[in-house]
Amino acid sequence: MFYRYEIKNNGKENILYLYLNMAYEFSRELVLDVNHDEITRRTKNFIKNNNINYDGDKVYLVIDGIVVKTLDINSVNEPEEVNTELSYSNDKFLITLKLDDNKFIEVTMRDFLLGSLSNNMILDMEEETIKSLAILYRTYAYKEMEDKGYIDMNDGICMYKPISYYKMIWIDNFNLIKSKLDEAINYTDCMFIVYKDKYILPFIHLCNNGFTYGHKDYPYLKKSKSLWDIGSPYYMDIKDFNYEQFNNNLKCNITNADTIEILEIDYKGFVKRIKIKDKIYTGEEFKKALGLNSLNISIIMNKHYIRIISRGFGNCLGLSIYGANELAKNDLNYISILFYYFNNIKINKYV
Repeated sequence: MFYRYEIKNNGKENILYLYLNMAYEFSRELVLDVNHDEITRRTKNFIKNNNINYDGDKVYLVIDGIVVKTLDINSVNEPEEVNTELSYSNDKFLITLKLDDNKFIEVTMRDFLLGSLSNNMILDMEEETIKSLAILYRTYAYKEMEDKGYIDMNDGICMYKPISYYKMIWIDNFNLIKSKLDEAINYTDCMFIVYKDKYILPFIHLCNNGFTYGHKDYPYLKKSKSLWDIGSPYYMDIKDFNYEQFNNNLKCNITNADTIEILEIDYKGFVKRIKIKDKIYTGEEFKKALGLNSLNISIIMNKHYIRIISRGFGNCLGLSIYGANELAKNDLNYISILFYYFNNIKINKYV
């Protein structure tokens, strides 16, 4: 992003000038589209990683000889400490889980995070991505234990399996991956996210259709560009169903002479209601019955089968795992990633 720098004195103070190459798409994304705190954190990381000897506050970002942003690099808040008499640490905070069979088990925060994070691992996941996810799932655990006293594994927000479950899945890399997860869990110990001093819900999806979206009920969600997701191997999924499969899954009776009509879509372009012959289904009913990755779909009826093309993986709200990982590859830390996808939040830490 930054290809050179220099420090100049204006007669009153030293100013750091950072020069950007706008031929690099990532530079345009960060400088022109994201909020002030995120680009400030990005700049602070660059100064630190390149051992620039600069103790001033003011930074100018320059493109083609024009100053496009002025930053005060000491204006960004780090995680704020919150005093408490209770123990919220990874190995002492206990979580009650309600499992699929309605049985309850008790695990430590560490075990819960190891199991939840393992379900979200993608190829070459960066440490900063794992840290951001650890904070989100820890926030969820604190919230649910305060509100209900347990976490329901059927609520669709996170999926937990003991870390031992993944030994056969990661046969050659289990110890390495577990070590990465433990490191992120330790680094973020007791960190959580609030909006107006209330725990947030950890909206997370694998990838989206190029944008994340806001929601009227959750003011900390916002529309953010996440164009990296379009290049994700998880972005598009194509499923073909013969008419017998389709009818069995949806308990309907449709032929190639009938019609499928999308009755309503939401502000994200996701299907809310769909009519199949003379029956109406909600989008969620349709998605669950056919095992679709998202409700941003196109439907093609052929003579012998129905093709459904879905774009994105999840609900496009909150943090995109694939997008966050691309941000991490471009040197953003976990704080920058969380502020990129969430609006007006605070990252706190119990001490």
